[in-house]
Amino acid sequence: MDKAQQLLLDYNLRKTGCRLEVLHQLMCNGFALSHADLERLIGDSYDRVTIYRTLYSFEKNGLIHSIKDVSGAIKFALCKHDACSQQKHQDNHIHFNCSSCGQTFCLNDVNIPLLALPQGYIADRLHFSAEGICKGCSQEVNV
Repeated sequence: MDKAQQLLLDYNLRKTGCRLEVLHQLMCNGFALSHADLERLIGDSYDRVTIYRTLYSFEKNGLIHSIKDVSGAIKFALCKHDACSQQKHQDNHIHFNCSSCGQTFCLNDVNIPLLALPQGYIADRLHFSAEGICKGCSQEVNV
């Protein structure tokens, strides 16, 4: 069984062609993908509604999380396998938006500061982002 099939099994999701294809695309790219990116990568195999439903199902079950990039577009990235579930996303990590290639990356291993909110405030979700030149683009510039 390949990794995509195992993830679907781990998250109690039925194995369909569209789910496998979307999951493969998210796994093969090292950055977050928008619905439009997925449509372009997958081609005409599945209609846009089927892809939307797949993304919704993945996010609802804790397999992926959504990210709003600097342009306001919604992108999707895989969650850390052991951190997210149907009940709660643990996606409080830095998202890096590259101003050169336009890609959005999850930086899961970068420590984020603790946030001390005033009494009475309860945060459900935090958004941490940085913008600049990604590792791939900065290497191209330095070559």
